[in-house]
Amino acid sequence: MTDLVEIAPPRFDVSLALAYATDDNVTGRRIYRRAACYLHREAAALLERAIELAAAQGLKLIVFDGYRPVEAQWALWRQCPDPTFLADPRRGSPHSRGVAVDLSLADRETGVPLDMGTGFDDLTPRAFHGSTAPTPAAQRNRMLLLGLMASAGWDYYLNEWWHYQMFTPRRYPLLWDSAAGTGLMAS
Repeated sequence: MTDLVEIAPPRFDVSLALAYATDDNVTGRRIYRRAACYLHREAAALLERAIELAAAQGLKLIVFDGYRPVEAQWALWRQCPDPTFLADPRRGSPHSRGVAVDLSLADRETGVPLDMGTGFDDLTPRAFHGSTAPTPAAQRNRMLLLGLMASAGWDYYLNEWWHYQMFTPRRYPLLWDSAAGTGLMAS
């Protein structure tokens, strides 16, 4: 397998809620044939730092998606060909390079997710980082996530409160599932 690392406990103290391995996503159908999450080893190191920072605040990261094979990006694009929210697969997504992660926060002790004002993959302007539509508490939670991730070395995407990526993602190659060796897509 390429430079991808599996993101899973116990090595990574995160909760996994891998939306594209279920029917509960924007397409309404399962995209991944198995629930697994990967990141490029350099992105995985940044995630480890974010995990430490969150733990120090009594929080835990909930991961929705990481490496997304090019085939999966096409499935999402066919459902919603809107570059406001999804990278055109012809151009390539940071997810398809293994250097982006979609995530949220939960209370470490109870496991209860923090209110972020919208769910994951809410493809509306309410999901924008700067949206004032969510409650002040939800806006604070978004800013808390942003602060943790930025402090760990991540860049963010303005239109999705859950999306973080490494700086200069295009220096990493696009990976199809067969090349990545993850077995996420149906053969």
